Amino acid sequence: MLLLSGDQVREALPVAEAYRVVADVMRRYSGGEVVQPVRTVLSSGRDTSLFAAMPCHVIGESDSGYGLKAVLHAPGNAARGLPTHVGVVVVFDPETGQPLAMLEGAAVTALRTAAASAVATDALALPDAGDLALIGAGTQARSHLLALREVRELRRVRLWNRGATRAEEFVAWARTEAGIDVELRGSPAEALHGADLVCTTVDTAEPVVSAGHLAEGTHVNAVGSSVPGKRELDAAAVASCTVFVDSREGALRESSELAAPVEAGLVPADRPLPEIGEVLLGKHPGRTDPAERTLYKSLGMAAQDVASGFAVVRAARRLGIGTVTDFTC
Repeated sequence: MLLLSGDQVREALPVAEAYRVVADVMRRYSGGEVVQPVRTVLSSGRDTSLFAAMPCHVIGESDSGYGLKAVLHAPGNAARGLPTHVGVVVVFDPETGQPLAMLEGAAVTALRTAAASAVATDALALPDAGDLALIGAGTQARSHLLALREVRELRRVRLWNRGATRAEEFVAWARTEAGIDVELRGSPAEALHGADLVCTTVDTAEPVVSAGHLAEGTHVNAVGSSVPGKRELDAAAVASCTVFVDSREGALRESSELAAPVEAGLVPADRPLPEIGEVLLGKHPGRTDPAERTLYKSLGMAAQDVASGFAVVRAARRLGIGTVTDFTC
């Protein structure tokens, strides 16, 4: 079995390749080539930590087979300077069933989540969109900045974050590592004013984005609220957008963000929730009006992690990286 660290995952799966893998598996999911139950989420009841297990099987000629992701959300890690999402992705040999590789989960999560947002942005945002608002300054904000510049020419980037220190660290990182100047703003409203691209990446139960903050024609990637009870956008903001999802089944069962406008009577319970894969397959037109607000509500799918895992293994073998351990009887 091959063991791969976070740095090795990032070396093996550059942004452009992550985009290709995730776009392909989103097509396969919406085309019926993925077997994937809604994830199982456990809580100890003693703190705010959550543990999720996500198995799946992906059908295809490459980046396919059985795999699973196991991830623990540990909010207290932020104060320790550690990732708040820790875990592993495990993939199995398609022929023998032997464990093929175990990958550091946080790196896979950051890469595939940002890649999915880039896929959604490419499919839904206006062709000339390039004024980006980032809400949050953590790992996902960094990966999203790198991913979105692959699909749109970023003319301007504005950032809001609750903590000033992390925001300033983000600005310094963006300038030195990505060559992008980022403007700090004192409130979500200031960061969002006039933006035609938005990425919200904060873990919060109290929404920070209102309908009045969003410009006409903007595209929003909402990725921070990935479990029930969490919301980044308020009910009116969600209701003002045409909503797209990664998995309709998962969104209907897990997203408080999408349930809130229904509960408030702002949208009907049977409101259409087209999948990004359906847009890519030509089953849904996507954006139909330049003034339309579009929202990609990201919850993440095991298929994205597993397909990315197989792609990482393929590249790691070519690059000669990773640690091999004997896992046979």
